[in-house]
Formats: sequence, structure tokens, C-alpha cells
Amino acid sequence: MQQRMTTHKENPVDSAVPVYRAHARQSRKQRSRGSGVLLLLAAPGIAWFLIFAYAPMAGLIVAFKNFDVSKGIFNSPWSGLDNFKYFIESGDAPAIVLNTLVLNVLFLAATLGAGLALAIMLNELRARVFKKFMQSAIFFPYFVSPIVISIILQVILAGAGGHGGAVNDALGLFSLPEVSWYTEPGPWPWILTIVKVWQLGGYMSVIFLAAITSIPEDVYEAAMLDGATRARMALSITMPLLKPTAAILIVLGVGRIFYGDFGTIFAIIGDNGTLFSTTDVIDTYVFRSLRTIGDFGTTAAIGLFQSVVGFILVTAAVLIQRRYSKESSIL
Repeated sequence: MQQRMTTHKENPVDSAVPVYRAHARQSRKQRSRGSGVLLLLAAPGIAWFLIFAYAPMAGLIVAFKNFDVSKGIFNSPWSGLDNFKYFIESGDAPAIVLNTLVLNVLFLAATLGAGLALAIMLNELRARVFKKFMQSAIFFPYFVSPIVISIILQVILAGAGGHGGAVNDALGLFSLPEVSWYTEPGPWPWILTIVKVWQLGGYMSVIFLAAITSIPEDVYEAAMLDGATRARMALSITMPLLKPTAAILIVLGVGRIFYGDFGTIFAIIGDNGTLFSTTDVIDTYVFRSLRTIGDFGTTAAIGLFQSVVGFILVTAAVLIQRRYSKESSIL
């Protein structure tokens, strides 16, 4: 009986395992070397944040102490939540918090809307030189000092002695009465919003323009073959594809919704108590309190309150964004 001879053939999977493991070890070494280089490049930035952002957080305990300069931060007596109670029970807290929320919501909505509109209009310009000029022109106000903005606003709203001004001169042409802008608190949320749009509209448009450049040209070409107009493409293609960018900007804006633009607001309003009812935000209140009463504990407590509420709001905004638009979530 002829015996059947069997030959042992090597399994290709078994032979590939050592090669794969060697390649994996080599890849890990390469990644480790690459990570080390990246970590070295990031070291200055990490050091900056550790020194100037995280180390000063030790000073937050001032919010819970009756701070005495002669005794220092750590030797001053504890006061518990008394500094927080002072702000809440002062009677100013509701109006100041409401002003901060209202102004920041107006600023965020107006600057995002203006930036989106400007980006779409700039994207439709075909004259290259004119397009570059307009981009630079609308971006320039971002670099203008708040003090200069305050002076420009005084020229527009009130002339010498608080009377006159370009706006009142224009009202006079139509036989309308002059408005004493610096004694009327009602219009100032809208005036400050216009200032913020002028200041940040161009900056926001650059962000949206960068997002527009990532949209494939094939999409627009297909729409043109279907007979879509430029306006139709802007509404049906450009704007929907800019939603992730807008969502990220909204989340970042919500995170700072309890922080007023101190530089601009204080430069324009200053110590004009007549306008505090609609323009006094947490930042200006803290600065004025520190300057007048010199209570470091209370001002630190208000600042900590801002940070905690801002953290809660940005966390809630990110969770809502992940629920309804995961592709545009920042986490």
C-alpha cells in the first residue's frame, strides 16, 4: 500500500507575524522620536502657560480670605464665602450680570453675522486686486486702539462741550431734535454693538474666508451646470458648509460670555455713571471696585465667579454641539 506523502507548507500568516512585529517596533521608535521632537518644540509654549496661566491660580485663594497686603496671600485670615456674599448682596449683581450677558450676546451674534456676510461678499469678488484691498480695509479696524475708537465716537456723537456731533448735524438736516448721547443710556447697547461689528467684522470674515477656500470647486461647478445662480450657490452651498466653523466660534464665544470687552467699554464709557445702567459689565465693575474700595478679596471673588460660570457655559455648549452636530464638535 502506497503511503501518501504529505509535505508541510509554511503558513503565510505565521511567516508575516515576525515581519509585522518588527515593523511595529520600528514604527513605535519612529513615533517616539517624532513625539520627542514635537514635545521639544511645544516646550516654550507649555512653559509659558505653566508660568503665566496655571501658577497664578494659587492666588485664587484670595477670594476666600480677608486679604491684608502686609500679611500676604497665605498669612491673611480666611473669610469663607463672605467676599461672594458682598457682591451678591450689594444689589448691583443682577444688573451687572444682565448687562454682561445682553452685551456679549449682541456682540457675538452681530460679529458672527457680519463676518459671515462679509466673507460671502468678498468671495464673490472677481477683481483680485480690489478683493485684496477690501480684505485689508475691513480688517484694519481690528488693530485700532480703543482710545482712538473712543475719540472717533465722540466726534460722531458729540462735538465740543458734549453738543453737536456728526449724527446730530445729520438729524438737524431733517429738522429732528438733537440727542444727548452721553446722557441717554438706552441706545448704548446698540452703539457698542455697532462699534464691535466695525472692529471685529473683518477679523471674523477672514476666518470664514479661510473655511470657504476649503470647499471643493467641483461642488460649485456642478451647481453652475445645473443652472444655479451665484446667490443660490451662496445660500445653498457656502452657508451650509460654514456651519461647523460658525459652531466652533459660537462655542468659543459662549465660553467668554461672562467677560465684557473691558478695553473698549471702559475707553468709551469711562466713569460716566449715567450710562452704567446699560453698559456696566462685570469687568468694569471689578476694576472700579478695586480702584475705589481697594478690596482685593471681593474683586478676586467676582473674577472667580466669572471663570466658573464661563467654564460651565462652555462645557454645556460643547455637550449641546456634540449632541446635534458631532462633525463640528471641538471635542
